[in-house]
Amino acid sequence: MTDPTASRLRGVAAAVGRLAVALALVAAMGAGVALAATLTRPAAAPVAGPPPEQVVEPAPVLPGSAAPLVQEPVQQSAPAGADPVREWADQVASVVDVPSRALLSYVNADLAMRQYNPDCRISWATIAGLGRIESNHGRYGKRVLGDDARPSQPIIGVPLDGTPGVRAIGDTDGGALDGDTTHDRAVGPMQFIPSTWRKWATDGNGDGLGDPQNLDDAAMAAGRYLCSSGRDLTTGDGWWGAVMSYNNSVEYGQKVYAIAESYSRAASRRE
Repeated sequence: MTDPTASRLRGVAAAVGRLAVALALVAAMGAGVALAATLTRPAAAPVAGPPPEQVVEPAPVLPGSAAPLVQEPVQQSAPAGADPVREWADQVASVVDVPSRALLSYVNADLAMRQYNPDCRISWATIAGLGRIESNHGRYGKRVLGDDARPSQPIIGVPLDGTPGVRAIGDTDGGALDGDTTHDRAVGPMQFIPSTWRKWATDGNGDGLGDPQNLDDAAMAAGRYLCSSGRDLTTGDGWWGAVMSYNNSVEYGQKVYAIAESYSRAASRRE
């Protein structure tokens, strides 16, 4: 169920698909790469299984410090007839632990937000950092992320029943999203609580639905959520306020910070 803002966003996404979105990414990332992808139908990509588990070390930074440095990627040209966004995603996926298909979701969310809320200046790397922590880019529990941007099995979190270390949230959706009629559970690759999804539900791929299990939809909803309250994510206060609103934990923010910077550095030096 989408709200009026989400409906307007679908219009934005469709408009972006008709524009030369290459200019948005080139201007934002300085890549000099002509991007011709649309947001309505992201390019197909092979399924990707989970890599070996890796420990994420928190960055040695404090809340309110400068936002993660997003370096500009190396300039390159795509072969004639190729999809530059897909070429970029494939190359970045070869040097970071992010499936190419997930990168398409994150970059499309970035591009849409540049049209929908340009003052936010969110980065694909920040959205990807959240996706890594929340579900390993849709690959939690040995799932695979398919061509349709959905994990091979739905991702549903633990019951939010107030046990130690867990918030207490009673059922808000009649079990429609999480299958639990007693307590809410976070759902999908970006781990939205049902009540939060109801507010921020977004159709990120133009199929007429807002599905939290679909990474295209969930990544764009996360972008909208992070950019709320007039935040500018290139500032320290804006970035930390956004990420800690997603999960009010300093260590969580430090991990997302570390991941976002590492992904950006890897993307900037890819060959």
